[in-house]
Amino acid sequence: MPLAILTDIEGTTSSISFVKDVLFPYARRALPGFVAAHGDEPEVRKWLDAVAVENGGMCQDEMIVETLQGWIDQDRKHTALKALQGMVWEAGYRDADFTAHIYPDAAPALRAWHAAGHPLYVYSSGSVPAQKLFFGHSDAGDLTPLVSGWFDTEIGGKREAASYRRIAEAIGVPASEIVFLSDVVEELDAARAAGLRTVLLDRRQDYPQPRQGDATHGHARAESFAEIAPGA
Repeated sequence: MPLAILTDIEGTTSSISFVKDVLFPYARRALPGFVAAHGDEPEVRKWLDAVAVENGGMCQDEMIVETLQGWIDQDRKHTALKALQGMVWEAGYRDADFTAHIYPDAAPALRAWHAAGHPLYVYSSGSVPAQKLFFGHSDAGDLTPLVSGWFDTEIGGKREAASYRRIAEAIGVPASEIVFLSDVVEELDAARAAGLRTVLLDRRQDYPQPRQGDATHGHARAESFAEIAPGA
């Protein structure tokens, strides 16, 4: 069985700043118009109503939108917000308002690993639909055909070893045959506890101060995908 590769997105394949400086502000700006245009559609209404009920029965969409914008400012991880943001981003990608940033070394490596027979999987805190939008509208084109499976926090938190055990079971390969790539040491710790191999991505654009020595928690370290040789 070929070594499987499980990769994070933000800070690993793509810059942290893209989400913070492009996606979040876009969703914040576009939400009022999106809700005004689509608020009566069942899939949109479901999430708006969920926010309303959670906040004491808001009766005006304008108040719901203001609440959602506040959650964006707080970087709150809320299911309704993530769902609505994903719908807004889908429209933005479709209209070519932006493309998803991907590091120049990431796309060639992903294509090479796929061609060499390494199955590729994605695990991110963003929803699976948002992940697919991201890879489908990247600076390097549509990368979704390279990916064999997608995982978000519905399978569990990224700092919990049990999540990685579930992913290994879902992929159908031993944990020791999966290498997890992430920029977050605590996520790598959890993956290692579940038996996965690990590589810390320590990109200078996202982490100007190199993390070396004890700061790596003993994980292999790379500053780009070009330095990673699966199975080595």
